Order: sequence, then structure tokens, then C-alpha cells
Amino acid sequence: MTWLRNLFLPNAASIRASDVDDLFMFVMYLNLFFFFLILGMVVLFVIKYRRKSQTQKTAHIEHNTFLELSWSVIPLILCMVVFFWGFNSYMQATVAPDGAMEIQVTAKKWVWTFGYPDGSVGIGKLWVPVNKPVRMVMHSEDVLHAFYVPAFRVKADVLPNRYTEVWFQATEVGDYVIPCAEYCGKGHSEMRAYVKVVSQQEYEKFLEEGDPDEKGKPPEELGALLYTNFGCSACHSIDGTKGQGPSWKGIYGQQHKMTDGKIITVDENYIRTSILQPQAEVVEGFQPIMPSFQGQIRERQLVALIAYIKSLK
Repeated sequence: MTWLRNLFLPNAASIRASDVDDLFMFVMYLNLFFFFLILGMVVLFVIKYRRKSQTQKTAHIEHNTFLELSWSVIPLILCMVVFFWGFNSYMQATVAPDGAMEIQVTAKKWVWTFGYPDGSVGIGKLWVPVNKPVRMVMHSEDVLHAFYVPAFRVKADVLPNRYTEVWFQATEVGDYVIPCAEYCGKGHSEMRAYVKVVSQQEYEKFLEEGDPDEKGKPPEELGALLYTNFGCSACHSIDGTKGQGPSWKGIYGQQHKMTDGKIITVDENYIRTSILQPQAEVVEGFQPIMPSFQGQIRERQLVALIAYIKSLK
């Protein structure tokens, strides 16, 4: 019945995925069995006990202890099996094994930030080695979010003013999407990141040299990549459409009126300040909701974003 499992569930890529899938399929088979059993009995009884004449009266029905015990005890046993099976799976998902690598996760509208054991920080993309347990320690800087990796079958709320955690161990190299699974505002659907599962050697090289996907790219091209990875697209359009932040299309060189009445020309210095200290100057008509990227973005990435904005005529 692998085809049926593949029909309902995404590709499984972690050591715990099979446990979750087995419980899911057990509950589904149980529901299908009782659905067809009850449906069949309804049809059978409609035919067998239908009223055959106008004078026919319903026979006197007496108590049946065996039947009453059966429809009480059997569902109870099945519910207890599902409960203890699920509880055991939940405990295994909650308690990370000894020696698990720890990643600090920060969620904020509408960006995922990942802090690695060596102190480096990544935005929008999480690098992890294959076949190594990874413990995620998570918190939110604003509202409720939810960390969810469908391929790993892990999901946990990310709360403000409180740490939550979940762990996983990826079994297949590849890229896996991390959608926010809790509605967190207008940019919720754009709050996506990726888990990049690589070999141990590639992971160590990433820590030493940075993201290889960003190497060798012209600044404008790298800026376009970061525009997506950093979640800038959640607030800033590149086609002139008004969002929760000013559109980047043709913005370079324009003069904007700030909330304090000051007129500012959009140049390299203003863009840099807006990324690192977004509350310093807020364009009139927009809310000061942009998070600061101070300490989370490399100089080359900053230059690339500025170059990309300048290229959007």
C-alpha cells in the first residue's frame, strides 16, 4: 500500500517520518474500515428490516449485553492504542538525543533567521548535515509563528517571550521547504525558508566559506536571490504594486517624505540605513514594521541588495 501512502503524504526525509506516517495510515485504515462496515450494515438493515405491509408492527427488541459490550469495549481499546502510540511518538519528537547539534531559530514578520553553533547567522536558508540530529531552539520577536517541515514531519509553535524546541534528523540530501504554519499577518504566505541538507563535508565548508550559492554571482543577481531568501518580497514589490513597504521599482533616486516631514533622497546610504536601522527613517504612509538586519547580513549581501534595488528601473 505504498502508493496510497505516497498519495496522501509528502516524501519522507527524516528518521521520525515513518513513525508519524504509520500512525496516520493506521487511523486512516481504521476510519475506512468502520465507514464501509457501518455503510454496509445500514444498507443490509434497510433491506432486511424494511416495512413489508401497512399492518406490520415493529418486533419487541430486547437487551443484548454482548452487543453493548462490543460497541463500548472495542472503540475504547482502539482509542487507547491510538493515544499511547501518538503519545510515544510525541515524546520522541520532543526530546532530542544527546549530542544533537543546536540551532537558534528566530522568527519575525516575515523572516526565519538561523544561528549556528559557531556564531554565524543565516537568513531564509538553514544548512544541516545529513544523518545528524539537529535540535531547534526557537523564539519569536513579534507574534505567534509555527516552524513546519512537511518532509521531516515536524511542526512546533514559535512563541514570543518563550523558547520552544523540536528536533529532526534528515536522512536524504536535498532542499526542503519551511512554510510558516500559523497565520501571522498579511505577509504570512511569503514567510518561507528552506532546509538545505548536505553531507558533513559540505556543511563544514559552508561554515568556513559561506553559502556557495552566493559565490561568483554579479551583485544584481545575488541581490535578486537575497530578495527572495530574506523575505523582502513579503513587503516590497518589484513591479510598482503598493505593499506594506514601498515598492522597489524605480525607487532609487526618488525623493520620499518621512513621517517626521523630512524629505530624503533614496540613495545607497538611505538603503543601507533602512536595512540595518529600519526605524530610523520611516516613509510617510507606511508602518514601522520592518525588522532590523543589523548583525545578520554580510557586507557583500548588503552591497548586492543595494545593487539590485538600483537595477529596478
